[in-house]
Amino acid sequence: MNLIEYMASHVLAFALLCVLLGLIVGSFLNVVIHRLPRMMERDWKQQAEEILHPDAVQPHRPTYNLILPHSHCPHCDAEIKPWQNLPLISYALLRGRCGNCRERISLRYPLVELLTAVLSGVVAWQFGFGWEAGAMLLLTWSLISLSLIDADTQLLPDSIVLPMLWLGLMVNSVGLFTDIHSALWGAVFGYLSLWSVYWLFKLVTGKEGMGYGDFKLLAMLGAWGGWQVLPLTILLSSLVGAVLGIIILKSRGDSNATPLPFGPYLAIAGWIAIIWGDWITGSYLRFAGF
Repeated sequence: MNLIEYMASHVLAFALLCVLLGLIVGSFLNVVIHRLPRMMERDWKQQAEEILHPDAVQPHRPTYNLILPHSHCPHCDAEIKPWQNLPLISYALLRGRCGNCRERISLRYPLVELLTAVLSGVVAWQFGFGWEAGAMLLLTWSLISLSLIDADTQLLPDSIVLPMLWLGLMVNSVGLFTDIHSALWGAVFGYLSLWSVYWLFKLVTGKEGMGYGDFKLLAMLGAWGGWQVLPLTILLSSLVGAVLGIIILKSRGDSNATPLPFGPYLAIAGWIAIIWGDWITGSYLRFAGF
């Protein structure tokens, strides 16, 4: 029996393998979450300078991407050694402190690694070894990145959302999660539903209630799960967003007018709807007596 056959017949072993893979990917997602918004800001500034000063010689900018420069301590700027960058293990061995200056390292880094590992294991257990699990892992990792970037900056980068939207349509062209017609209309209705809410809110209040990134994110989720996941996604994200939003505002002492990112709630609700949407909807209908 080769490795593929073993993983296909032993779901627990496959799930444990995906947990380990999730730890490694989670470490990389920390880099994406931290650097991608800064890369976008650098690009915007460079484009603005080129437009405002087209004849000026642009200064040399050091390389800054998801690979270079190598990870370093934000306090003392010391480069992090490979053995200091092992998911969860290094944080525990260093007791949550930099190996050079001993300043505290944010707890969020190991939490992102742990979250990615747990959700990867859940996906593997739910789908088993196969293309569905592989595709869903990519979607899960993307949603984790988008949620935390949006929470930090209120941005949902097109460089993640749009490729994942197209990938959702591609995987469903062969019926991986739904048929291509449901996926196509899921993308269309996903975008138009929040776009309509945006303009209705703006016409009534004169204010912008959400960003265009939220439209694209819901379109992406519709492309993956089909139009059938949209009602549950919108309902769950609205309920969770309202409850958690009030708790967050009250805990911070902010006013109700303080803007909060909606992307994380959409991502959580969409992920749940794609995996367990049929079961949730069926359970509710049976409970309601239909």
